[in-house]
Amino acid sequence: MNCFWKYIRNAYDFDTLFNTPITFPIEWRKSKIDGVSARVNLADIHGFIQRAGTHPRPLLWTGNRRLDFQFPAELRCLRIDHDQAFQQTTNLRYQYHKNGPWIAFTWRYDSGEVAGSVPDLAAALALTGDEQQAIGFFCGPAVATLFNPNTSCNGQPCGAKRLNIPAAGTENDDTNPPRIAARHVFDLAIGTDDLFHTDRVRWTLQLSAVNLTNQAALFNFLSTFSGTHFVGPRSYRAEVGMVF
Repeated sequence: MNCFWKYIRNAYDFDTLFNTPITFPIEWRKSKIDGVSARVNLADIHGFIQRAGTHPRPLLWTGNRRLDFQFPAELRCLRIDHDQAFQQTTNLRYQYHKNGPWIAFTWRYDSGEVAGSVPDLAAALALTGDEQQAIGFFCGPAVATLFNPNTSCNGQPCGAKRLNIPAAGTENDDTNPPRIAARHVFDLAIGTDDLFHTDRVRWTLQLSAVNLTNQAALFNFLSTFSGTHFVGPRSYRAEVGMVF
C-alpha cells in the first residue's frame, strides 16, 4: 500500500483556445494530488489466485494564470477532468492442476471522472444532438438523438444516463462537480497453457469476452485534449499460441 500527498506551487499546464485545436501554456497557482494506491496479491491456493488494486485523485487551484482566456483570474479550487475519487480492478483466476485449463474473471469499477463541460441543466440543453446522445440525455420520455436534441424540459424530470449532472444550485467545482456515471465492467476468459500436452512444442488457447454485460458507458466527455471516449462494446476474442 502507498499513501501519497504531492503539493506544487506555480505549476504549469496547457489549455485549448475555446473550441479549437490551438493550445497554449497556462500557469496554476498551486495544485495537490493525494490518495492511496493499494495492491493485494493472494498466494496460489489450490489453483485459485486473486489480485486487486486502487488509485488516487488530483486537485488544483486556479489563479495567477498566464494566457488563459476561458476562465476568470480569481482564485478558485477545481477538480480537473481526470480526477476520480475511486477506481479498482479485481482479478480472480482458477487453474485446474499445474498445466490444466484455467478460467479468469475481471471486475473493474470506476466512480467516474469529472466532466466540467456540463455543470448544470442549461449546459446540457445547449449541447448538440450528438453530444446529448453520447451522455444519454433525457427530458421526461424524450431521449435525445443525433438529429433531435432536447432544447427545453418544461419542468419534466431530466438527467443523463451516462453522466451525473448536479442538481440546480448545487454544482461546486471542488466538492460537487459533474462526473461521468459510475460503471462496472466485467471480463471473462478461459483457456489452457498446454492444449495437446506435447513435450517440445507447447500450444496455448484462450477464449475471452470483454465487457461481458455489454455495458454502455463513458470514460470521459469533452475532455480538453482527449475529447469523448466510450467503453468498448462487448467483444469476443480467440488466441492460439505456440511456445517452443
